[in-house]
Amino acid sequence: MVKIHTSITLNGHHFGAEELIVFSRAQLLRPDISGWESEIFQFILEWVSDDHFVILHTSGSTGIPKSIKQPKERMINSALMTAEYFGLDERTNALLCLPVSYIAGKMMIVRAFVTGMNLITVEPSSDPFSTLSDKIHFAAITPFQLAHSLKALKNVPVDTVIVGGGEIPYDLEKLCQKVPSNLYATYAMTETSSHIAIRAVNGMQKSPFYELLKNVHVSVDERSCLVINAPQLTPELLVTNDVVEIKDDTHFEWIGRSDNVINSGGLKIFPEQVEKKLFSLIPRRFFIAGLPDAVLGEKVTLFIEGEPYKPQQLHDLDTNMDSLLTRFEFPRKIVFIPVFDLSSAGKILKKLIVSGYLNQM
Repeated sequence: MVKIHTSITLNGHHFGAEELIVFSRAQLLRPDISGWESEIFQFILEWVSDDHFVILHTSGSTGIPKSIKQPKERMINSALMTAEYFGLDERTNALLCLPVSYIAGKMMIVRAFVTGMNLITVEPSSDPFSTLSDKIHFAAITPFQLAHSLKALKNVPVDTVIVGGGEIPYDLEKLCQKVPSNLYATYAMTETSSHIAIRAVNGMQKSPFYELLKNVHVSVDERSCLVINAPQLTPELLVTNDVVEIKDDTHFEWIGRSDNVINSGGLKIFPEQVEKKLFSLIPRRFFIAGLPDAVLGEKVTLFIEGEPYKPQQLHDLDTNMDSLLTRFEFPRKIVFIPVFDLSSAGKILKKLIVSGYLNQM
């Protein structure tokens, strides 16, 4: 069994194993402790416990939420792979600004245990960089946080930022070209503890292709969906629902999810590709899905959260979409839903929303 690291540096203070346990327990007894702080110290105690695994929870955004018993050894392997790729060590100041209730936040703590980097903790928010004074070398955020942090990232020195939890919309990625930080999109899943591939979003290394981490191999199945072979992270082949195009042994391009694909008149349309194009046009939550159609089989449908648009707004939206989309991608119907159903991680539960809409028809 691999050795579990039990010392960590938090906010500039190094804690040995025994001191860390005493400190964490004392923090949890504070009457004024906030929820996000409580999650940090609860996980720290879980990590240094005698258990050889950690209980992880999938988000439920692409299926039924489930719990996973993840061996700590695999999480350590993931942390080491990330550390090697980005050069993380005891000289690194890393920002934890994600909820520790999900794997991305947990893995920031594991990386701190494994590498010795100084973990700076702040309350998760839409713009976690706006109040920082310390130099940050490494941070992990969501696309939502990225969209709200563009101004701060131009003024606050942050060397490297990895973005996970969803694809970066096309227009947001264009805005990222003016950010001095090195931004990377990640391809990750709970089953592999963290990312297995990295894609440069800006700078000289910018690319549409994800680069595999060391000792990760991929192929595709008969659906053109990604199959992951990463023995250090999981003993089994992981068959995903992500349609990809493989460039070479170490690079692939993400196209969309096979379970979301719309078959309209015999043509396959990936909603994620359409959503990227519409990002700048719709200032609300929205998504693309297929609805049954007697002639086409399925028709491309735009779901928008909130009150219906007024006639002029609809006209302007149609005009703008016409200049961005092909005629096959153009929505044949727009549906307004007062409030979207969201997972506990804040992801839009598209299938549930579509099913609820169809049941009301």
